[in-house]
Amino acid sequence: MKKLALTDDILLKIEKPARYLGNEYNAVYKDPSSVDIRFAMCFPDVYEIGMSYLGIQIIYDMLNQRDDVYCERLYSPWMDLDAVMRERHIPLFALESQDSIKDFDFLAITLQYEMCYTNVLQILDLSRIPLKSKDRTADHPFVIGGGPCAYNPEPLAEFFDIFYIGEGETVYNDLMDVYKQWKKEGRSRREFLIEASKIPGLYVPSLYEVTYHEDGTIQSFSPVEPDIPEKIKKQVVTDLSHTYYPSKPVVPFIKVTQDRVVLEIQRGCIRGCRFCQAGAVYRPNRERDLEFLKKYAHDMLMSTGHEEISLSSLSSSDYSRLEELTTYLIQEFGIKERVNISLPSLRIDAFSLDVMSQVQDVKKSSLTFAPEAGSQRMRDVINKGLTEEDIFSGAMEAFKGGWNRVKLYFMLGLPGETYEDIEGIAKLSNDIAALYYTIPKDKRPGARVDVVSSTSFFVPKPFTPFQWVAQNTTEQFKDKQYFLSRKMKEQLNRKSMRYNWHDFDLTALEGFLARGDRKVGEVIYRAYKKGCMFDSWSEYFHYDRWLEAMDECRIDPAFYTGRTREYDEILPWDFVDAGVTKEFLWREYIQSQKEIVTPNCRRQCSGCGCRIYEGGVCFEGKN
Repeated sequence: MKKLALTDDILLKIEKPARYLGNEYNAVYKDPSSVDIRFAMCFPDVYEIGMSYLGIQIIYDMLNQRDDVYCERLYSPWMDLDAVMRERHIPLFALESQDSIKDFDFLAITLQYEMCYTNVLQILDLSRIPLKSKDRTADHPFVIGGGPCAYNPEPLAEFFDIFYIGEGETVYNDLMDVYKQWKKEGRSRREFLIEASKIPGLYVPSLYEVTYHEDGTIQSFSPVEPDIPEKIKKQVVTDLSHTYYPSKPVVPFIKVTQDRVVLEIQRGCIRGCRFCQAGAVYRPNRERDLEFLKKYAHDMLMSTGHEEISLSSLSSSDYSRLEELTTYLIQEFGIKERVNISLPSLRIDAFSLDVMSQVQDVKKSSLTFAPEAGSQRMRDVINKGLTEEDIFSGAMEAFKGGWNRVKLYFMLGLPGETYEDIEGIAKLSNDIAALYYTIPKDKRPGARVDVVSSTSFFVPKPFTPFQWVAQNTTEQFKDKQYFLSRKMKEQLNRKSMRYNWHDFDLTALEGFLARGDRKVGEVIYRAYKKGCMFDSWSEYFHYDRWLEAMDECRIDPAFYTGRTREYDEILPWDFVDAGVTKEFLWREYIQSQKEIVTPNCRRQCSGCGCRIYEGGVCFEGKN
């Protein structure tokens, strides 16, 4: 039996000790002395969040298929254990071997959300790895960052040795092979980083130099070594049906956020919503083969014992063989094995509702619509591709199908938004509630309808057509939210309506970090030193400390959030080639100002630039 890194007296004092024990079903165990490379895969948030992330399961399975690599996992220790580890000087450890992370060759951290940035420093600090890459020696692991936030790596540039731009199945094996050769030759740390930078998709911040104009905008961005690329090209898996996928995912001991088998049916999205970063950076849209999905659905259910399977994608309704897949899953597992089938990200239409009525208990569930904006004008501005008729017909189909609880998701602060558009959110919510009461009483699924409307605040993100726009100020957000709250209370069906909203200050910080440059790194460092961690958890979010850090660094957050950029300004992420071209994004920005809708990728190619990957609907002639 392996020796635990934590003693019994510690485990008895902390919340949910199973977060740190390892030994989960399907976890991989190897003899560390039999491998050439120790690789630690980290999600910088609590175990329950990280264990729900498919990406780590894929990389974990892929690397552990190699005999020369041992990939293990770790997550951010919760605040109770964090305090104990600092007090007793316990180094952070991997779940499988319980060995110290500082003794590994690589530490790879996935960056899913800007509000996890201080947790990255927590991980490094507790691992006894110098926070800044320039201070690391041959005795320290190479620290790699990946995930959606890596598409603007600059705020974290000084803390990472390497950023991986793109999908993890593509060049990790190349990196492992280069590392083995480098280690064999006994060369310097910098020499390895230079070799790594020549692998497509890998960005080494220390090998690039940034200069600035007097007004704070970027003057130049260029490599400091010969033979390394000026642009980093995103890496993409073009054939999703002949690549890595875990048939035996790790099963957590405790309940996690997504406690189910996850079957990824496709990547990318055909829709082109102008606010959506994922829809841009995960292009082109690629589907997995039906037989591949059938096989892995069976294998994962059999190997885990899970009683639910979730079909994962940005827009499940756009998977071309969804009807065949869901029919198979219902017949093979839903009816025979009593396995629940979850279909998130569905567009609400007659087919989707028919499927959902077969796979879930309609009396206990709610349906989710995401109109995003309250008026048709604003939905055209953001290229939502959803009409009022679509919304009302979907809602009526849902009510007739047995649902009487509807969740509606909207955004406040969208570019070009007016107070009339905001009032449209209240009116649309009211109209959906009113629609329910047009159904005869004896045919309604319940006495009343429950319409829950939620608003988040719009944050402009890199690689979207809105990457140039000014974000609303906190005062503007507050004013718009209070206005909408009043309008909600004025509606005729207000007793059937509820309204929830997002945190103002959290949105302000997210916007600051999302479009930050290298100078923002010092703010992150100082905020962490002031005790900021788990910023996405409201009970631990201290915006005042962030403001203090900005003030000490003489950085005005409005420079990053509150100004409109021009097309010719060098943006901090311009050196990343994400497939979608800057010209296309600017064209879409202009189209948004004209309220012109761009057709989805299956209807018509809009020339975004992703045909270069030679895969997906635009390349296969499916549009």
